[in-house]
Amino acid sequence: MRGKKLTSLLLVGVLCFGMVFTSHASSASEAKKEAKEAKEKAAKAKEKSKELKEQKQQAETEKQSIAVQLDTLLAEISEMEEKIYNKEQEIIQKEDELIQARVDENDQYESMKKRIKYMYENGNGQFVEILFEAKDLSDFLNKTEYISSISDYDRDMLIQYQKIVKEVEEQEAALQKEQEEMEGMQNELIEKQGSLEALLASKESEIAGLKEELSANAERVKKLEAAAKAAADAARKKAEAEAAAKEAAARAEAAKKNAAVSGGGSDQIVVSGNGTFTHPCPGYTRISSSFGYRTAPLRGASTNHKGTDFAAPTGTPIYAAAGGTVTSARYSGNAGNMIVINHGGGLQTYYMHCSRIFVSAGTKVAKGQNIGAVGTTGNSTGPHLHFQVMSNGTPVNAMNYL
Repeated sequence: MRGKKLTSLLLVGVLCFGMVFTSHASSASEAKKEAKEAKEKAAKAKEKSKELKEQKQQAETEKQSIAVQLDTLLAEISEMEEKIYNKEQEIIQKEDELIQARVDENDQYESMKKRIKYMYENGNGQFVEILFEAKDLSDFLNKTEYISSISDYDRDMLIQYQKIVKEVEEQEAALQKEQEEMEGMQNELIEKQGSLEALLASKESEIAGLKEELSANAERVKKLEAAAKAAADAARKKAEAEAAAKEAAARAEAAKKNAAVSGGGSDQIVVSGNGTFTHPCPGYTRISSSFGYRTAPLRGASTNHKGTDFAAPTGTPIYAAAGGTVTSARYSGNAGNMIVINHGGGLQTYYMHCSRIFVSAGTKVAKGQNIGAVGTTGNSTGPHLHFQVMSNGTPVNAMNYL
């Protein structure tokens, strides 16, 4: 009985030892398996790290290439802006030449009309008397040739001035076309700039993502913030470029609409002050920019201000400073909607940035006649009238005449 118990205890011990051995064997197998898996994961991680480093290096090389392209493009844009500015100055000069040519044409036409009127009212009696006073046949022929020369001179001079006007108009149109072509090229460059900036931002974001996988969480956050800032800067620049393009298009459309000469204006004659000229905007005497040197308010604006700016709300009536002939009434580049009146005696007045024009070229106007309305067309920072006085082709201080 005692032997049977001992045998039973031995059997139980063997069974228990087997169970423990099996348990240890199982734990060791799992540990080896986990170690193998960890080793494989480590190897894969190292391989992935190597791939990420190669991708990062490639992305940085591409980023550098894009940055070089962007720098080159920015230099081209800057150069194009300078060319456009120079072309604008040439157009301004041609506009001045065109106005002076029209003034000369108008003066010659007025002089010819006076002589024709005199001949019509007095007949040819005076010329006959001149011929009868001839001392001999030679003197008679000379006087006849002199009278004929007067008419030929008037006709030739008028034809000459008309030819000059046509030539200057063609030159101005050619310059305008060149400027439009350059502006189109500039817009293409700006569009290409936006594409490069977007591509550069994309590469920066890609590099930031690769660094994120290679770096610790803190470094990863820092790079993400840098990438976000770069993306925000790129988006801001693109938004500013789009806003500037929309604003330029809106201003160009408004300029086209305002350039059309429209009917309107008051028939009331308004004359104020005791000067040679009446004030063109009675009641609005605040000068926002005086005659002479100033700091240019906008790109393309001259530092030598040729007129006097009277601040007034859009739509404020503009009155002719004196009677005369309208030699120009149309949209004129930086000046916007502009009216030019020839008063004779070498004096002309300019009215710029109008919102509306109520007269047309060739119209005779009276002193104090409503010829337009204040606006902010052309190169302008706000509603005002640029009033300019020209004496024999030279700008003079308008305040000396008011």
